[in-house]
Amino acid sequence: MLKTPYLLFLGDAPDALSAKVAQGVRDWRPENCVGQFRQEGCKADMGLPDMTIEEAVAAGAKTLLVGVANRGGKISESWNVAFEQALAAGMDVASGLHTQLNANAKLVAMAQEHGQQLFDVRIPQQEFPIATGKPRTGKRCLAVGTDCSIGKMYTAMAVEKTMRERGMNATFRATGQTGILITGGGIPLDAVVADFMAGAVEWLTPDNDADHWDLIEGQGSLFHASYSGVTLALVHGGAPDALILCHEPTRTHMRGLPDYQLPSLELLRDTALVLARFVNPKCEVIGVSVNTAALNDADAEKCLQEIEQRMQLPATDPFRHGADKLVDALSAL
Repeated sequence: MLKTPYLLFLGDAPDALSAKVAQGVRDWRPENCVGQFRQEGCKADMGLPDMTIEEAVAAGAKTLLVGVANRGGKISESWNVAFEQALAAGMDVASGLHTQLNANAKLVAMAQEHGQQLFDVRIPQQEFPIATGKPRTGKRCLAVGTDCSIGKMYTAMAVEKTMRERGMNATFRATGQTGILITGGGIPLDAVVADFMAGAVEWLTPDNDADHWDLIEGQGSLFHASYSGVTLALVHGGAPDALILCHEPTRTHMRGLPDYQLPSLELLRDTALVLARFVNPKCEVIGVSVNTAALNDADAEKCLQEIEQRMQLPATDPFRHGADKLVDALSAL
């Protein structure tokens, strides 16, 4: 288990979306965050106090948590300098990037010297089976998006929160680094060998009570040239009973792919539903989750109304306005 509270490491993140890990931890576990550490050129800001390593330790920080999710998940040399300072000052370091902290001999030696720990949460902790596609008891909901980094995790967590508030039987199932860092459990799906990804999702969402809902954290997008594979593994391994479409209306192109436009919600609906029904013929699209963070109140409401009328589905921003519409639709299945 990671020691709390955290100092969120934003490094030299070029924009707010690059620090989505830090944002997720701040939004869902604010009580665990004492401040942020930013390097020169950082364009992200979590609205937390800017602190040096020494100031954070004095404020009680126990872990420097890497809150940056860059393309390829790589650690730069300038970051390593900060990690070394944190270890020397008495903090653990935790990361969900593909580049492993424990692969750096100097960091490993420093952690041993100072009695600290390095946590790589993007390393699978067990072997997974090959997927079977066999039906499982219980119910499952998966968020699928028109793009990556669009609000799929927030959607699943907001739905779980509302379900629990209503006394319903529900569990958020983390499948990526941010969800794992927030909840303390899950699988780093994009680090699982491809043949076992769908099996890992089956393992994560086993047989359960008839009234139990697994809210599965979505990853990537079926239309994203870089990350579609992990999405399809979630669709087939999760065998969802329900799909929630996720969209960000101000995107001009797919994340990291300026030559690719986002698909329409209609194309997402039709494509995801066909693929999902291969493993669960009863799967239904039940609603649309819209990330309206870039819109003012009036424009957000107008956008949601237009999508509801066009798609004939309930549409909401579950983080901004609550997930009641989506939970109502799930309850009706």
